[in-house]
Amino acid sequence: MTGFVDTDQLVSWGRVLRARHDLARPAFLDELPALLHTGAASTGKVLAGGLRRSYGDSCLNADGALIDVSALDRFIAFDPATRLLTAEAGVSLAQVLAFAIPRGLFLPVTPGTKFVTLGGAVANDVHGKNHHGAGTFGRWVRALTLLRSDGSNRELTPEDESGLFAATIGGLGLTGVIATVTVELQPISSSHMVTETIPFANLGEFFRLARDSDAAHAYSVAWIDCLASGGDLGRGLLTLADHAAEGPLEVAGRQGPSIPFDFPEIALNRYSIAAFNRLYHYAGAAKAGRRVVSYDPYFYPLDAIRNWNRLYGRRGMYQYQSVVPPEAAPEATREMLRTIARAGTGSFLAVLKTFGAVASPGLLSFPREGTTLALDFPNRGPETLALLSRLDAIVREAKGRLYPAKDGRLPPDLFHAGYPAAERFAQHVDPGISSSFWRRMQS
Repeated sequence: MTGFVDTDQLVSWGRVLRARHDLARPAFLDELPALLHTGAASTGKVLAGGLRRSYGDSCLNADGALIDVSALDRFIAFDPATRLLTAEAGVSLAQVLAFAIPRGLFLPVTPGTKFVTLGGAVANDVHGKNHHGAGTFGRWVRALTLLRSDGSNRELTPEDESGLFAATIGGLGLTGVIATVTVELQPISSSHMVTETIPFANLGEFFRLARDSDAAHAYSVAWIDCLASGGDLGRGLLTLADHAAEGPLEVAGRQGPSIPFDFPEIALNRYSIAAFNRLYHYAGAAKAGRRVVSYDPYFYPLDAIRNWNRLYGRRGMYQYQSVVPPEAAPEATREMLRTIARAGTGSFLAVLKTFGAVASPGLLSFPREGTTLALDFPNRGPETLALLSRLDAIVREAKGRLYPAKDGRLPPDLFHAGYPAAERFAQHVDPGISSSFWRRMQS
């Protein structure tokens, strides 16, 4: 068994935070109990991690131990009759797709990248463009095994009455080390998607379109020009999609080019971002209408560029993703966009979506009925943090919350206000496990 080694090279996807860790990379499941015990005993705190696509510090355990489970990537069992797939927690969603698509199956829920492990999908209870119908990933988890620092190995299902299953779904890896996951896949007839892109002129038009279209389509998401103002505030492109009724069952090819270096900060300024947003809107509007495309560019557009996060320069980026309840959504979203436009510090890819009323199973699951807005901001230090604080005030007033998987600076009071089950969740946190995020929320 390979033990822990000291490293200062671990960084989250936003690349703002870098921390020293004692790192272990087990090759087999039977190595986990000893590593969990050793890590907790030697540093007093240990965390399991995967491909580290979380933007902030929820995937880091600064000055503690981290068990990288990404090499635990084996399939264990599959039942074609029930469509239940059991795999080690380090299996990526890309691997699941490569297995499932030729068999006429697909992920029930997928986030905007396929380079997420099954364990990470559970720990963050990820959501996708079909939340209004399918809910979160955790709703499709039928079983999981959880190793605790006391040496116990828990087999958990949704019928668990102890509360540990609900705490583990969306529990940020804090309830134990997820070893295996059983997920129910969904049937498809083709790997192609039938999409329809509809331009909208402003935020009010988006809400009308979303209300009328979500029930008629499996998938729905909008890109918005976050720097537009006045009568154009919130203009963008709504893309609706469904799995094609017929066509090939083809797994997408390899990734495209890689960003080999950090872009200079001068490349990302208010003028270049504003120009990109205008061009993207006009180009999208020109291509409006119905198209048939592969699943990959629809679900995972950014996966086509490896290390795309380096576009934001050496200082990295903050992603800000909020959700606010339906009754507050129009005004709160409008005020957030006004605030961003006034600051002139926009985002290349601002995503707007409505979440449905399907309840999430986890105590700390992010999605709730309402509207979610996600944006990436280049890290400009105090200037960026001040803007995010102004957005915090709007979310707080609207009784919304922020997504821990995307966070690197969420104030503890806003976290506890947005997650009323946090105190109940804390009762299930493994005493030998911690993370930089969780310690920050307790400060």
